[in-house]
Amino acid sequence: MEFAIPDDAVLISDGGLATELEARGHDLSDDLWSARLLFDAPDEIMAAHMAFYRAGAAIATTASYQASFDGFAAGGIGRDDAERLMRQSVELAAAARDEVGGDGRWVAASVGPYGAALANGEEYVGRYGLTVAQLAEWHLPRLEVLAGTAADVLAIETVPDIDEAEALVGLVRQFDLAAWLSYTIDGLQTRAGQPLAEAFAVAADVQEIVAVGVNCCAPGDVLPAIEVARAVTDKPVIVYPNSGEQWDGARRTWIGTARWSSELPAQWVAAGARVVGGCCRVMPDDIAELAARLTLR
Repeated sequence: MEFAIPDDAVLISDGGLATELEARGHDLSDDLWSARLLFDAPDEIMAAHMAFYRAGAAIATTASYQASFDGFAAGGIGRDDAERLMRQSVELAAAARDEVGGDGRWVAASVGPYGAALANGEEYVGRYGLTVAQLAEWHLPRLEVLAGTAADVLAIETVPDIDEAEALVGLVRQFDLAAWLSYTIDGLQTRAGQPLAEAFAVAADVQEIVAVGVNCCAPGDVLPAIEVARAVTDKPVIVYPNSGEQWDGARRTWIGTARWSSELPAQWVAAGARVVGGCCRVMPDDIAELAARLTLR
């Protein structure tokens, strides 16, 4: 895998893939979330990736966030088919990139946290009661599959806990893979309540981690997180918060008020972010406005 963040430019990542799929009329209430459409409607996943690329995104993040062997098995999908679908998640994003013109565009293979596979919002809590070794054992089979794809980088994202970060970073080093590490946070802490400075320090000296940052957090938490990341590590900073609404895991719905603004990314870039985008509830139109504002800076 090869992925490089230019010294003299800002890369724009995509927004909420599942949000766009829901807007296209798909019910994602299944435990597999958007990964279910890898089986049911792969063309729709490709179309969603294309929408974000055409909006100005340079990075598409695959539909593998909630894909796991355990999750697929619970949905009646065998191991061979599960592996095929994980690979297909990368192939669909790559096909979308080729369709819109591949130069200057990247595919990031999403590696969601253990909590995502539980399908109950646990990634917004963390501390699953598993050891670092147990978490590494659970993540290993999926990483082995994604490592064999043509993805440009692994998106280790929405990590709520330092233990899980240590497990994933250890595997990335083992496979010599390019990856970014992105935490979901609440203020200046991980969702598990650990200091963000300690969380970023996990990757500070790991060559394979090409960027650190935050995602699927409130937009207002981004600026302070950038400051901490830059104080702890000299790695590029990546940020892609959600709309500011909150996920109700019990009811499987978003609640609260959106606080996303296309004016915010310019502030994040000024503070030192090198990759910016959106997460849940951020649509292609939002990315298009973000891209336009950053281009005009």
